[in-house]
Amino acid sequence: MNAKEVHKLSDEEIEVETLRLRRKRFDLRTQAVTEKIEDTSQFFKARRDIARLLTESHMRRRRSSTQPQAKES
Repeated sequence: MNAKEVHKLSDEEIEVETLRLRRKRFDLRTQAVTEKIEDTSQFFKARRDIARLLTESHMRRRRSSTQPQAKES
């Protein structure tokens, strides 16, 4: 998953994808203890994807909180 793909996701999709990747990372750690993992780069890729998603989520929250609110008359 690259940054352009993350930008296209909605807020809800980002949350769901983050949870999915965290679960995948947990499963990989469990697998590493119980059996041999063929592709150890999966740890790195999952961690990077989670970071991308969290960064985008954080930037969206900051952007929405810094935008001036419409004044009510």
